Amino acid sequence: MNLFDIGVNLTHKSFQKDRQEVINRAVEAGVDKIVLTGTSLRGSQEALKLAKESKCLYSTAGVHPHDAKTFTSKTISELRKLLKDDCCISVGECGLDFNRNFSPQDKQIECFTEHIHLANELKLPMFLHERDAFEDFYKILTATKNKEIKAVVHCFTGKKEHMQAYLDIGCYIGITGWICDERRGIELKNMLKDIPADRLMLETDAPFLTPRDMRPKPAKGRNEPAFLKHITIVAAAAIGKSPEQLAEETYQNSMSFFNL
Repeated sequence: MNLFDIGVNLTHKSFQKDRQEVINRAVEAGVDKIVLTGTSLRGSQEALKLAKESKCLYSTAGVHPHDAKTFTSKTISELRKLLKDDCCISVGECGLDFNRNFSPQDKQIECFTEHIHLANELKLPMFLHERDAFEDFYKILTATKNKEIKAVVHCFTGKKEHMQAYLDIGCYIGITGWICDERRGIELKNMLKDIPADRLMLETDAPFLTPRDMRPKPAKGRNEPAFLKHITIVAAAAIGKSPEQLAEETYQNSMSFFNL
């Protein structure tokens, strides 16, 4: 089965020594499309550079809310340049994260709003992050984003009512190995069947969120895109579909979402 990983942090330092081997293992596992997440201006530049070196890779360009404090008036123009490249296919990662507030909330809101304006301008889909900030995030998104602009709430781990609110405004939901965590992921795993088949996408968010139920356990505890097959199998069982059917559905959703 062919798989599409919509979110991998391949520029992370943990991949520095074996990045090509990681890509090779992913392809061998059936993951033939991988989107590299841009979380800062520099990170977005690095992600695009990597994406242009392999036909199975693409990238996003954006500033994560943790890095919103680095956002300046020049940032959007630099991101715009990256997004003009055919390999750079989505605006983000961007949004709000009030869990730790690594950047001031007002700066996060400014940064997020400017990203939405950029997506509206370029007519590109958005790769979104929201944690402990639903009310402000939802308000800004519904007031600012043009309705025809697609958006995925990546690495969703929130409440059922929040998920439904996102679905009601046309958002896609990105699911990770969080559902493989018997401590924290059971509620989300049980919610999978409530996501319409044409709105679900899958991701590893590697090197983070390594599936806890993998046996044998991955070396060094690092997640990588090859493990998307395991996540697909777990998700399919929770929904009541075959892994092949879910792989096909989520693959086509991702292709359509990113206009590939």
